[in-house]
Amino acid sequence: MASASLLKTSPVVDKSEWVKGQTLHQPSVSVVRCHPVAPSGLTVRASTYADELVKTAKTIASPGRGILALDESNATCGKRLASIGLENTEANGQAYRTLLVSVPGLGQYISGAILFEETLYQSTIDGKKMVDVLVEQNIVPGIKVDKGLVPLAGSNNESWSQGLDGHAPRSAAYYQQGARFAKWRTVVSIPNGPSELAVKEAAWGLARYAAISQDNGLVPIVEPEILPDGEHGIDRTFEVAKKVWAEVFFYLAQNNVMFEGILLKPSMVTPGAECKDRATPQQVADYTLKLLRQRIPPAVPGIMKWGGRPENVKEAQDALLVRAKANSLAQLGKYTGEGESEKAKQGMFVKGYVY
Repeated sequence: MASASLLKTSPVVDKSEWVKGQTLHQPSVSVVRCHPVAPSGLTVRASTYADELVKTAKTIASPGRGILALDESNATCGKRLASIGLENTEANGQAYRTLLVSVPGLGQYISGAILFEETLYQSTIDGKKMVDVLVEQNIVPGIKVDKGLVPLAGSNNESWSQGLDGHAPRSAAYYQQGARFAKWRTVVSIPNGPSELAVKEAAWGLARYAAISQDNGLVPIVEPEILPDGEHGIDRTFEVAKKVWAEVFFYLAQNNVMFEGILLKPSMVTPGAECKDRATPQQVADYTLKLLRQRIPPAVPGIMKWGGRPENVKEAQDALLVRAKANSLAQLGKYTGEGESEKAKQGMFVKGYVY
């Protein structure tokens, strides 16, 4: 799950401003003088859905609310069910997802829900469409659209996300079914480089996905995930993240993506999970905010910071609402962690995780 926030930041730097081994220098204040110019033949693409995209992005990025990720594949959902002794059947998966989308009061803390494709077309155990249950709580339905990671030929054992083929007709169908935003996950591995090829492939794929999504009415969440695996320090993560985000916005602009109609989901800037030199929460916050200020254009409306029996449904829903409320407080800068269980304080890192 991720939280939403509204940030006003300095302009993004051009791709040419980062070169390995160079230091980036940016003024703290930018002054722009505007002069009337004669009309030219240059035109800027305006999506048919432009106004709706902006409205959707602002709704999802509303203060105090975040996104609930329900986009687990059937295989991953099966692992959840197996942990509580249930078979991975369609009926059990339906009951599990019904439990999540029907939590009373969830819309107070959740603004959007990312669904797996099957869930978008699925009904609850009571026969209501999952999408309709979410909309009734003022939660915007979204859809996971990438088709997973595959090896990137010619790279240093790195990956790329597939799914651009057929993305346009699928997005149009998702929109008709009620989805209004999309998620595409791609990753960058620091221990494996990252190679120039992998960074470019990740950025270009995100840009094409974003442009196609907007053309079909879906607000794209742009997520180049910097994997936490590795022994590198926080400064190395920061340098890689700067490079990746510069490349991403370079290609977003080349593909005429409307920045006001996207949402970002950047990774926090942390040391590698196996680094012996751990960072404090304050250091992580400082590095992450520094990255956002240096790389994210001010036009972007928001940044997302992301058992098993009928008699247990109420208990499970209460637990989800507690987590959603904690996420809301964190997004508003009011979370203290008081009263949290030890389990809630544990990290979620899994080395080499694949979903």
